[in-house]
Amino acid sequence: MRKGFLDYFHEIDADIFCLQEIKLQEGQIDLALDGYYQYWNYATRKGYSGTAVFTKKKPLSVRYGVGEESTEPEGRILTLEYDDFFLINVYTPNSKRDLARLSYRLQWEDNLFEYLLELDAKKPIIYCGDLNVAHLDIDVRNASSNHGNSGFTTEERGKMTRLLAAGFVDTLRHFHPEDNDIFTWWSYMKTVRERNIGWRIDYFILSERITQALKDAQAQMHVLGSDHCPILLEIDDSEMNQKTI
Repeated sequence: MRKGFLDYFHEIDADIFCLQEIKLQEGQIDLALDGYYQYWNYATRKGYSGTAVFTKKKPLSVRYGVGEESTEPEGRILTLEYDDFFLINVYTPNSKRDLARLSYRLQWEDNLFEYLLELDAKKPIIYCGDLNVAHLDIDVRNASSNHGNSGFTTEERGKMTRLLAAGFVDTLRHFHPEDNDIFTWWSYMKTVRERNIGWRIDYFILSERITQALKDAQAQMHVLGSDHCPILLEIDDSEMNQKTI
């Protein structure tokens, strides 16, 4: 909030705005956003994780968690249902530098995969967020030296491959299939961002059958204020209807 968030928020004027790792508890911030409905999923642990969605159009329903769960302790998932699609905003668990949380992460991926398939069987999905994985070698500046590191293990990358093979599209790669210079996260180490030594770990992924609705997908690397940059998806909502199912 002290680094230009509201300036960017009003400039971009998005219909739906998704945040991950909000690190907030209820009551810690009074955010007045005229014209937007606000949905927050707070982690039980203070100063940790959490997600939020701000939307101009009120959803039909909002779900916190997966499956029949209405809550989940780390606040990592928010699902908004609209007439023609589901929006799933996610902050995927990091497997940790020593991979201590890798097994938890992989089980999380399996549970989420089943959930996404369940939703996709009802209507198309738009799945977005900080997914904490660089899928392809071109998604990391120094791929060879990062193989096996958290966010770039064979197991984590394999889960993304499985998802895309199940009928989903990585929207940025739809427009930029071979660009090796697009990243969304940089270490705070000195000059790393200036030299664009980054990772692409933030995504918009959608159901393949609504690919015709895609207009643009960007990583807005010029926008500062965080170790991540915003990513943007533009779709033609006239192409987002049940006739596409």
